[in-house]
Amino acid sequence: MATDVKLVEQLVEIITREVLVAMEEQKYRQMSTSEEMCKVECADGLCVRTCFDNVGNVVSAGAERLSTQLGAIPADLSIAGMIDHTLLKPDATPDQVAQLCAEAKKYIFASVCVNPANVKLCSELLRGTPVKVCSVIGFPLGANTPDVKVMEAELAIQQGASEIDMVINIGALKGGDLQLVARDIRGVVRVVHNGGAILKVIIETALLSEDEKVTACLLAKEAGADFVKTSTGFSGGGATVEDISMMRRVVGPEMGVKASGGIRTTEDAEKMVKAGATRIGASASVKIAQGVGQPSTPTATAPAPKGY
Repeated sequence: MATDVKLVEQLVEIITREVLVAMEEQKYRQMSTSEEMCKVECADGLCVRTCFDNVGNVVSAGAERLSTQLGAIPADLSIAGMIDHTLLKPDATPDQVAQLCAEAKKYIFASVCVNPANVKLCSELLRGTPVKVCSVIGFPLGANTPDVKVMEAELAIQQGASEIDMVINIGALKGGDLQLVARDIRGVVRVVHNGGAILKVIIETALLSEDEKVTACLLAKEAGADFVKTSTGFSGGGATVEDISMMRRVVGPEMGVKASGGIRTTEDAEKMVKAGATRIGASASVKIAQGVGQPSTPTATAPAPKGY
């Protein structure tokens, strides 16, 4: 029987990751007290360690680059066809929000993504439909304090949001204060999961170096987030195929990856999904659902589910 070279390569990469993670865990186990639990995640030659106390609070976090580079762990993910129909403009009116919800019901988008002030209206308009309500927290700068982000998330869930997209503390990440970044995410993870909702962590790729992108993804994974997301769309850059591919490689197959910012055509969306995205954030959702920008030749991706 012929050897499946690709399968062997995948297994080697998975084993390599597990060995390196085990080595890092052993390395830091001596540094942790009996009352602390540390998690270590490694990707692209970078390992991030976050330690929690016995009630789950972040007590320390750090990152270290390894000398051995990890390769990509391939993910054979089919197109989910899941779009967060987005309206986050500061001048969005109630009528425009209502139109957003009507479009979401017509095309059966995954959710509408709106500012916190519009969550209650969307919840009322979408009651009884499969379309969820997503709201943004610490948006768009990510510079709110952890307590404020927790409070924002609590209120949004109380008013009907079942998905939360939070912006990390970008300045803290770039300044090397990983403990603050981890604590920030962890606090929102707790309140979101306690409310039966899911959390997507916006890392704002346009403002980060490669190492910072990897670190942000690993911190979000360690903190228990459900997704990592590229962008707010308010910082001069959006999703790129390269960033989506990197994020998928870093978080592995178990987490969601949301591509957001600058996705305007069906072709744009398909490229993101092919690179590893499992959710698309777009304001041009209707055009994407209608096939605007569809390539003239068939792609290798699977067809989107009915309704998208």
